[in-house]
Amino acid sequence: MKQLVKSVLVAAAFTLTAGTSFAVQAQQEAKSLDELLDIVKQNRAASQQINAEREAEFLSDRADKQALLNRAKKQLADEKARGERLQREFAENEIKLANKETELDNAKGTLGEMFGVVRGSASDTIGRIATSIVSSQYPGREDVLESLAAAQELPTIAELEELWFALLTEMKESSKVVTFTTDVTLLDGSTETRDVTRIGVFNLISNGEYFNYNDTAEEIQPLGRQPEGFVLATVEDFESIDSGYTGLFVDPARGQILGLATQKATLEERYHQGGTVGYVITVALIVGFLIAIYKFVTLGIEGAKIRSQLKNTANPSDKNALGRILKVYNENKAADVENLELKLDEAILRETPKIDSGVNIIKILAAIAPLLGLLGTVVGMIGTFQSITLFGTGDPKIMAGDISMALVTTALGLIAALPLILVHAVVAGRAKSIVHILDEQAAGIVAAHAEKKE
Repeated sequence: MKQLVKSVLVAAAFTLTAGTSFAVQAQQEAKSLDELLDIVKQNRAASQQINAEREAEFLSDRADKQALLNRAKKQLADEKARGERLQREFAENEIKLANKETELDNAKGTLGEMFGVVRGSASDTIGRIATSIVSSQYPGREDVLESLAAAQELPTIAELEELWFALLTEMKESSKVVTFTTDVTLLDGSTETRDVTRIGVFNLISNGEYFNYNDTAEEIQPLGRQPEGFVLATVEDFESIDSGYTGLFVDPARGQILGLATQKATLEERYHQGGTVGYVITVALIVGFLIAIYKFVTLGIEGAKIRSQLKNTANPSDKNALGRILKVYNENKAADVENLELKLDEAILRETPKIDSGVNIIKILAAIAPLLGLLGTVVGMIGTFQSITLFGTGDPKIMAGDISMALVTTALGLIAALPLILVHAVVAGRAKSIVHILDEQAAGIVAAHAEKKE
C-alpha cells in the first residue's frame, strides 16, 4: 500500500512539472491567443491520455500486490497447519520414546547392573594397567578400557573380551621375567636404546641399575639415585647369570618402596648435616689419628733399637734411649750407689718426655670430641626453637635441618671419641712399656753397681 501511494505522488509531481513545462513552451511558441488555446487543449488531451495510462498501470500493480498478499496469507495458513501437525507428531513420538525406553528397561533386566560392574571394573583396571610396568613393554593397553569406562550404553561382546584380555594379560605377565629392547630416557634428557629386563610387575633393571616406568610420559627412566651397593650387586649378578638361580631384591609395592629407599639420606649426606661443628670433630679425629700413627711409628722404631741395644749392652749408642742411659752409667761408674741412681733417674726423666710426647694430645682430643658433639646438639636445638618461633610447628621439614645437626654432631662426637680413646690406650701402653724397660735396666744397673761396691 505504501508503494502505491508513493507511485501516485510521483505521478502527480511529474504531471505538474509537465503542465508547467507545456505552459512555458506555449507562451514561448504561441503568437496569438487562439494558438495558445489550441496548444493548451492539445496538451490537456495528451496529459489526460498519460494520466489514464498511469492509472491503468497503478491499478495493475495494485492487483499484483493483492495477489501476492493473498498468496502470502495462504502460505501462512499452510505453515500454521503444518506446525500444528508436527507438534501433534512430536507429542506422539515422545510417548512412543517413553514406551520404548520402558520396554528397553524391561528387556535389559539385570543387564543394567552388569553394565555398572563392567564400567567399575574397567575404571579400576585402567589405573592398574596404566601404572603397571608391563605397559612399558605393551603400551596403549588402556585405550580401549577408557572408552569402555566412559560409555553410556551396554558394552558389546568385543569390549567385554578386551576387558577380559587386559586382566588375563596382566596376570600372565606378572609371573614372567622378560628382556626386551626399548628406548630409555636418561637423566640428562637424552634417549638411548637398551635391553631392559622386566621382573614381573615389580621392577625394571638394565646395565646393573634399577629403572622406573613413568606412566604419565609413558617413558622408562632411571632412578634419581640408585640404592645401596649391596642391592645393586644383586642386579649385576642376576644379569650375568646364564642358568640356575640367584637372589635379587624386588619391590613388592611396584616401585614405591624403592623410591622411598632412594630418598633416604646416604652416610655422606648425614655427615654434611653436622655442619661446621661436624667438620671440627672430623678434624680432631684426623689429627688424633695422625698423631697416633706418628707415635706408633716412632715408638716402634725406638722399641726395635732398644731391643737391639739389649743384645749389645757393652757398646751403648746415642741413637736410642737405653744406649744414652748406658752411657750415663759408663760415665759414672766410679760414683757411689746413690749418686749413680740419681744420675740414671735424671737420664730416664730426660728420655720420658720424648717417649710420651703426643700421647696426652690424643687423650685431650678424645675428651674434646664428645664435648664438640654436645655443642653441636645445643646449636641445633637453638636453631630448632628459632624455627618454631618464626614458622610454628606446622611443617616439620622446617625444623628437620637443625634437628639433624643436633643429632648428627652428637653421633660424630661419640664416633670420634671411641677410636681415639682406644688408640690412646694402645699408644700409651707402648710408651709405658718402653719407659718400663728403661726403669728396669736402670734398676738392674744400680743393683749390679751396688754388688760391686760391696
